[in-house]
Amino acid sequence: MDGLVVQGEIGSHIFTLRGKEVMLDRDLAELYGVETKRVNEAVRNNQDKFLEDFYFELTDKEFEDLRSKNSTAKFSKTRVNPKVFTEQGVYMLATILKSKIASEVTVSIIRNFAKLREFSKHYNALAKKIMEVERKSDKQYKELYKALEELINESKIVEGKTIGFIKT
Repeated sequence: MDGLVVQGEIGSHIFTLRGKEVMLDRDLAELYGVETKRVNEAVRNNQDKFLEDFYFELTDKEFEDLRSKNSTAKFSKTRVNPKVFTEQGVYMLATILKSKIASEVTVSIIRNFAKLREFSKHYNALAKKIMEVERKSDKQYKELYKALEELINESKIVEGKTIGFIKT
């Protein structure tokens, strides 16, 4: 891999699982220019550095869901459930896989995670505003509905009476 990794390329490898943004071991290996088994080997050899909130193995159901969302060719040779790394796990992995490529890729990954956090803040603020508008609209619609209902009920009271001028 020559030069810095394209930001969009990394962003397409970050997804949300169990409420956390994560990256697959195989995607990290590809970006770092190593085999997936080397990434997992680094974790096995440094278990004290990889806390449970740094990485985890996918459950069978999560792996099946992942397979169904991606082309099955991607995972056809995969015999064990992949591991996924959180942002902290990616940083820790970078300290173990010491290479020029690992350093460049880690910088790009850090920037992508930061962009995701920034986007998330704006998205959450926008979602709150939309909910506020919906609540206000619901209240206004309820008031309007109540007023219309009252008008309909009042018109039923005068239904039998003639309205207008009577010729004499």
